[in-house]
Amino acid sequence: MNTSRTTTVTCPHCERGNRVPVTAEGRPRCGHCKQYLPWIVDAGDGDFREVVEQATVPVVVDLWATWCGPCRMVSPALEQVARDLAGRIKLAKVDVDKNPLLSQRFEVQAVPTLLVLDRGETVARQAGAAPAHVLRDWVEQAMAGRPDRRESGGDR
Repeated sequence: MNTSRTTTVTCPHCERGNRVPVTAEGRPRCGHCKQYLPWIVDAGDGDFREVVEQATVPVVVDLWATWCGPCRMVSPALEQVARDLAGRIKLAKVDVDKNPLLSQRFEVQAVPTLLVLDRGETVARQAGAAPAHVLRDWVEQAMAGRPDRRESGGDR
């Protein structure tokens, strides 16, 4: 596993670029303005456990395919949800064609399939595209009643 892999995130508050580790504890903050950053990463068969299941925040998993029109439609909506809930969730995108083990594990019958995982446990699942406000409500409902771990794990 390459634990030093990073992704670049533009801060929606000050528009500065930030390198954010794909795997880390805590919640990433902008190095300039200190606001929480949307945490959007790619995950796959080889690093899913490390990137998703060991995350210290709930993870929205987008199981998608490059050829899928609804997947391309829902992607910007999920990125908006990640921005809206920055500091509270991580968004992990999994290409099902490149990651057949995860596709099989989660019994993906249609794409996009969306999951909310908390400490590796699936707490919500839905198939199909939806607008950002519907997805945000779905994620928040999935997280309702779950322990709030914002105080633990520190910030990055």
